[in-house]
Amino acid sequence: MKRLAPLPLAFIAAPAFAHAGHTGPLTWTLSPDLVIPLGLALLIYLVGWARLSRRASTPVRPTLFLSGWAVLTLALVSPLHEAGERSFTMHMIEHELIMLPATLLLAASGAGGVLAWGLPKPFRQSLGGSWKSPLQRLWKRLTEPVTATVIQAIVMWTWHAPPLFDRALDSFGWHVAQHACFFLSSLLFWWAMLHPRERSSGYGVSAACLFATSLIGGALGALMSFSNSPWYADYAAMGMTGVGLDPVDDQRLAGLIMWIPGGLVHGAAALALAYRWLKASEGGASAAVTLH
Repeated sequence: MKRLAPLPLAFIAAPAFAHAGHTGPLTWTLSPDLVIPLGLALLIYLVGWARLSRRASTPVRPTLFLSGWAVLTLALVSPLHEAGERSFTMHMIEHELIMLPATLLLAASGAGGVLAWGLPKPFRQSLGGSWKSPLQRLWKRLTEPVTATVIQAIVMWTWHAPPLFDRALDSFGWHVAQHACFFLSSLLFWWAMLHPRERSSGYGVSAACLFATSLIGGALGALMSFSNSPWYADYAAMGMTGVGLDPVDDQRLAGLIMWIPGGLVHGAAALALAYRWLKASEGGASAAVTLH
């Protein structure tokens, strides 16, 4: 149970990933669509933490999960959420917070087992049923590093295509789908990167995938930054956006945020995992020399 990904959080939080149009002063978004799913996810985790703390010999450390939950919550309910309605730059910052620190921390927490223990007993017992085997096989395939990298890249590029992005800005349902796809694909990606099945070679593959992702996201951000016209109709129609920039400059700044900070996070993670790969390889080589 400890190695399960935090999928319960993903499905609980999915309805929260939507915007509604607002005018006037920026406020905190405390609608039930956001507060209830996020609060429920936190409650399930805390109940699971309390139950496991009484049973497990190794204490459950909640810091990573709670930090990821806090970043996700602030991205969705703080004034940044409403600011994204008025500026593509603010919208991009919200997306980057969801897809980088929030999902990275949640995946690193390995909180699936804790969340499972937070469920009522009948639901928790059903998790051990035979129906789970096909899902486990599917999960194994989806969390292959290359597969997870391709899925996230497709999601990122597809949802930033102007027809789909404009549709998401105009429709509550499509916006739910867009943010849920961003959240789930990045959670899947970070889980695959941080939990390789083969430590010695897996970290090397993860490092390569992270480097590739920095190029993939950087290329999309660069295209936005160098474009001479706004891509998205809703932002183009605003004239001056909420951050005091015209739509073209607002888009260029948003592209730079995707390109540079996003690339730095993926690059730093790639270096960290490359270091782990080298250390694991050195350990394997030393063991082989000892045996001979």
